[in-house]
Amino acid sequence: MKAVVKFAPGIGNVELRDVEEPSPLPGQVKIAVRAAGICGTDLHIYRDEFRTWPPVVLGHEISGQVAEIGEGVTRARRGHRVTTETYFSVCGTCRFCREGQINRCPERRSLGSAVNGGFTSFLVVPERNVHLLPDNVSYLAGALTEPLACVVHGALELPRLRPGDVAVISGPGAIGLLTLQVVKAAGLQIVVLGTDADEHRLETAAQLGATLALNVERDDYRSEVADLTDGAGADIVYECSGAGKAAQMLLELVRRGGQYAQIGLFGKPVAWDLDQVCYKELTVTGSNASVPSAWTRALRLMAEGAVVTEPLVSGVFPMIEWRAAFDAFEQRTGLKTILHPDEEAP
Repeated sequence: MKAVVKFAPGIGNVELRDVEEPSPLPGQVKIAVRAAGICGTDLHIYRDEFRTWPPVVLGHEISGQVAEIGEGVTRARRGHRVTTETYFSVCGTCRFCREGQINRCPERRSLGSAVNGGFTSFLVVPERNVHLLPDNVSYLAGALTEPLACVVHGALELPRLRPGDVAVISGPGAIGLLTLQVVKAAGLQIVVLGTDADEHRLETAAQLGATLALNVERDDYRSEVADLTDGAGADIVYECSGAGKAAQMLLELVRRGGQYAQIGLFGKPVAWDLDQVCYKELTVTGSNASVPSAWTRALRLMAEGAVVTEPLVSGVFPMIEWRAAFDAFEQRTGLKTILHPDEEAP
C-alpha cells in the first residue's frame, strides 16, 4: 500500500513509498483509513524539528472503519466507524502513567512519529485506543477528534472556567476555532483575535459564535475587551497562535488574578514578561496533547452538536498529492487540510 513515510532523520526525507499492509496482533484493531488530518507536528517532522523513529508512516489525526480485529478484541467490530487515540504505547509503570497522566510518560510512543500512522490505507492500533464515531459525525469531521481532544484537555480540563466569564483567544486557526467552540459550550463570552492574514478565519469565528472577532491590525481591540469586562480585563486568555507577540499581548489583556492558558507551540524561545505573572497574580497553564478523558468529552461535544469540526476542513487531497497538501497547510491558504487514501474524497 502507498504511504507518506519519514524514511530518515534530517530536513525533508519524506516521500510516498510502498509499505507492507499490516495485520493486527492480539488486542489490536486494523483500521481502514478514511480521512487523516495534517497537523503542525507533521510539518515539524518534515523539518526535523520533532523527534521521530524512522522509517515511520506519518499522520496521527485519523478516522476510518474497522477492517479486521486481532485475537482477544471484544469491543471493536468489523465495519465500526471509529477514530483512535494516538499513544500506541506507554510504560504503564512511571508516576505519570499510574496517576492517569499518560501524556506525560517519558516512554510514550505515538502514531505518526514512533509507530506507523494514518497517512496510508491501513494502520493497526491497540483496542483500548479506539472510539466509535457518533452517527452524526462524518469521517471528515471525525479526523479532527484528536485536535479537539487536545483542546478539551488544554482549554477545559486544566483551567478553571465559570459561565459568564470572558475569554480572549489569539489565533483563529483550527486550534483557536476549536477552543472557541469548546469554551463557548462552557458558557463563556469569547473574543477572538487575528491579523490581516486571518480575515476569512475571523469571519468563521463570528459564524461559530464568537462575541467579538477582531483584527488586531485594524480594530481597537484593547478598548473592546475593556468595554466587555468593565475595564477589568479578560478572566482567561488562550494563546493558540504560537506567536510570541500574541503571548505578550494577552498578558496585557488578562485581568489581575486571571488565567493564562498556552495551547499553541512557538517552536522556539520567545520573549515573555514574567513579571506580569507576579504583578497580576496570574495562574498559568500549559498543555501537552491529550488524555483519555478528553477524548470522551470531545466525542460527546461533537455528538451533541456543541462543537462542529467539518466546517473547519478547507482542503481534501488524495494521499498521492501529499506534497501539495503540505504546501497548502504551510501557506495557510485554508484552515484544516485532510488526506485520504482513495481517488474519491470521503
